[in-house]
Amino acid sequence: MQVLFVQGGGEGVHDEWDNKLVASLSRSLGSGYDVLYPPMPDESNPAYPSWAASLLRELARLGPGAVAVGHSIGAAILINTLAARPAGVSLAGLFLVAAPFIGQGGWPPEGFEPAFQSGASLPPGLRVYLYQGSADETVPPTHVELYAEAIPDAVVRRLRGRDHQLGNDLSEVARDIRALT
Repeated sequence: MQVLFVQGGGEGVHDEWDNKLVASLSRSLGSGYDVLYPPMPDESNPAYPSWAASLLRELARLGPGAVAVGHSIGAAILINTLAARPAGVSLAGLFLVAAPFIGQGGWPPEGFEPAFQSGASLPPGLRVYLYQGSADETVPPTHVELYAEAIPDAVVRRLRGRDHQLGNDLSEVARDIRALT
């Protein structure tokens, strides 16, 4: 099964930060899962148009039953890309880790109008899982509450004492992916 992991933004994030999340996820999933980790364009300056275009190319390559995991701003761009309902993209699940909520009550949109407004703006039947550490100093834990309100049927994992990188431990995400598939 294919798992697309979308990195967060910032200088060196792909090779120095989120690679640890990918390693944890791969280790926790075990054999039978192919974790894809493409670098996003201009990671130090994440821009919705270029990242969404890159994500659409990556999503189009996925086979049936694949899932997508997004971290931080990559998660916010991923959910907005999926809310635009791209043709030919079908996922079994969406897993958002420390995702900033873009829009009212969250971070202001910069350079794009958010497509995600509520769970109804997502593809029908898409299972959504949200993960937020209580000690996250980058994305306030209140953002997961905004997502939970917007997507009432989402599974929400509030992880006590975990930081923005969830302590580089995605075992809960892996457990949920295995349970879904």
